[in-house]
Amino acid sequence: MRRLFWLAMGITIGALVVRKLSAAAEKMTPAGIGASIADGLRDLADAIGDFGADVREAMTEREQELRAGTGLDAPLPDPSQVEFPGRRGGAHAADL
Repeated sequence: MRRLFWLAMGITIGALVVRKLSAAAEKMTPAGIGASIADGLRDLADAIGDFGADVREAMTEREQELRAGTGLDAPLPDPSQVEFPGRRGGAHAADL
């Protein structure tokens, strides 16, 4: 019984070692290296996209803060209520 246990243990460990070595050998082939590089580039592209989204979000938030702080977020006045310097009722040169 004891020998049977050790035989099964040896077979199991041997199978695991063969699987690990096969996976390592697959990674060292040109196709495996290409796949590894492609995965790395995909991860890099995702990270850059996430960074860009974070920057845009922060930029929008900061722009809203600046607009609120400077009063630029207020609605524009009605043009009929605004009197520009140099225009005093009646017609001016641009209207003629």
